[in-house]
Amino acid sequence: MIGITLSGGGARGMAHIGVLKALEEHAIFPEYISGASAGSIIAALYASGKTPTQMLEIAKEQSLLKAIRPGIPGTGLTNLNYLRKILEKNIRYNSFERLKKKLFICVSNINSGEYEIITHGNLFDAVVASSSIPIVFEPVDMNGSRYVDGGLLNNLPVEPIKENCDLVIGVNVMPRGFVPVENVNSLLEIGMRTFDLVIWSNVKSRLEQCDFLIEPKGVFEHGVFDFGSAEEIADLGYAEARKVIPEILDKIL
Repeated sequence: MIGITLSGGGARGMAHIGVLKALEEHAIFPEYISGASAGSIIAALYASGKTPTQMLEIAKEQSLLKAIRPGIPGTGLTNLNYLRKILEKNIRYNSFERLKKKLFICVSNINSGEYEIITHGNLFDAVVASSSIPIVFEPVDMNGSRYVDGGLLNNLPVEPIKENCDLVIGVNVMPRGFVPVENVNSLLEIGMRTFDLVIWSNVKSRLEQCDFLIEPKGVFEHGVFDFGSAEEIADLGYAEARKVIPEILDKIL
């Protein structure tokens, strides 16, 4: 059984589409898929039966750019209702149980301070919660607790894939290490920089748990909200995946 885990990374998550396209071109079809933040969006669309080509068309729509656009600092948090509308438009059933592939969505419970893996029930709530970047977007209330971006506590949810699959493919679209940056001035810049540092702390140990790791480093040149470059970012994921595919095929054939 082949499984894949998709990291968060904002617009960089469009690279996941290219990765999935490259895998399918070589008859590699992950049956189990997990994701956090942007990875949860791609994971949900893929698990619902959308092809990589269909997902790229969805990503290129202006509505998706609007869905992920952050609130203006100083005016308060905004919600992700547009993301919910996109999910409603493109996924027929708001239910994990109706999906075509087994899906695991990582969310961060800010009441308990623990990450949770959601596999049942309301699909759209789980994806919106997993994509709700702290400070930028409103938390999502579920089952008496408040939830934010899954990447805050587990940006590469490899655990459910390792538990259920013989082969684990990890796709990481967040930079490794604490790369220095010069401009951290606005509330949004401070928030995003803090978030990046926290994410690296929870990702580095999980990278080693993947049998195969795909990291399209070219995506790091794109900003978290650079959704206007969806096709270019997807191409970077495609190119990087093609480098790893011969090793994967050697393992499974």
